[in-house]
Amino acid sequence: MYKYALLAALAITGLSACSNQEEAQQQPTEQAAAVTKPTDPNDSKAWNAYLGQIVQKNMQGMTADRPFPYLVPAGDNDDANALRQRQLEQVQDTVARGVLPGNMLVFAGPDSAKTAEFVGDAFKDAKPGAFKDVIVLVIGDAADKDKVTTVLQPTGATIRYVNM
Repeated sequence: MYKYALLAALAITGLSACSNQEEAQQQPTEQAAAVTKPTDPNDSKAWNAYLGQIVQKNMQGMTADRPFPYLVPAGDNDDANALRQRQLEQVQDTVARGVLPGNMLVFAGPDSAKTAEFVGDAFKDAKPGAFKDVIVLVIGDAADKDKVTTVLQPTGATIRYVNM
């Protein structure tokens, strides 16, 4: 559900970007305000808006029609753990099948450590070089960058790590 919410936010951002291009030409002094990092880890709408703007800024080199975002939920309750596990199984299936070059996978969430662990678990069995020319964007804290990079480097993916 979080994946679809983030995807919807990205689609809305993309659609509004198209319509806003015309408006921007008419009113060049008006700019969109940047969305700040949410403080409530359970506010998925705010997180989708915040992360969506980061994804929009990091799509260069992507040739697919849209990125594939995964919003990793925070929390340690049963619902959050079950949601993360379902998402993990889905991503592990995707990693096992492979992803076509030009696509972008995005991983982010309110808890950077959980996101880094998620990426590590998702890609631990990836075949070396299987993600050549695939962009993997991870949004998290600087402290988790090395952990994520170490897991992703053997895959051959183009790794983009953005500090929140």
